[in-house]
Amino acid sequence: MLEVIDVCSSYGQAQVLHQVSVQVRPGEIVALLGRNGMGKTSLVRTIMGLGSPMLNSGSILMKGQHLDALPSHLISNAGIGYVPQGRRLFPSLTVLEHLQILENKSKRSWSIEQVFQAFPRLAERIHHRGNQLSGGERQMLAIGRSLMTGPEILLMDEPTEGLAPVTVELVESILEKLREQGLGILLVEQNLYSAMAVANRVYIIETGQIVWEGLPDQLLSDQDLMQRYLGIH
Repeated sequence: MLEVIDVCSSYGQAQVLHQVSVQVRPGEIVALLGRNGMGKTSLVRTIMGLGSPMLNSGSILMKGQHLDALPSHLISNAGIGYVPQGRRLFPSLTVLEHLQILENKSKRSWSIEQVFQAFPRLAERIHHRGNQLSGGERQMLAIGRSLMTGPEILLMDEPTEGLAPVTVELVESILEKLREQGLGILLVEQNLYSAMAVANRVYIIETGQIVWEGLPDQLLSDQDLMQRYLGIH
């Protein structure tokens, strides 16, 4: 289980997270919603220990182990994978080379063959470079690359951003399959209805604070709540 407890973080003197607490359990998808600039990406980056924003106080635990003082590569080794916003692929590397960079022999890690089984389209594009892939293929590769680290919890920042509706449905099906395999997923999304299609639980963040927690059906049935915090009428 990933536990974030009363976390505060800041960019320099500007505090962006204010005592944020969230939990992600194995085999569940937890959606983190909110308008742009409210702290969603800042929370994910804080969990991953990327140094910007800087964690000021609070605790981040994975299966009871404190991660808040660890560098990002040790946080990854503890079982947390990260799929960043914008995919962040190397344009000159092939699909295969992206996966080979992270190949290792630990029992928990995915093999290249397992990634290709999960994403057959990538196997068909094995020698295509990052800048030759479609948006959906780039997202598959970003997810596959993260799975190579053998995560138990996956942090996904805007995985459907810029994708066509048919590709959004593909990403949703991928998330559901990963959940079935026991992964816990913290899903940062602007696409409310895509997130609600797969989420087990929901948090809403507003100006760096968690202002609501509940179930997808509860959120979708409360028009005032969606308008107040998400700008959806």
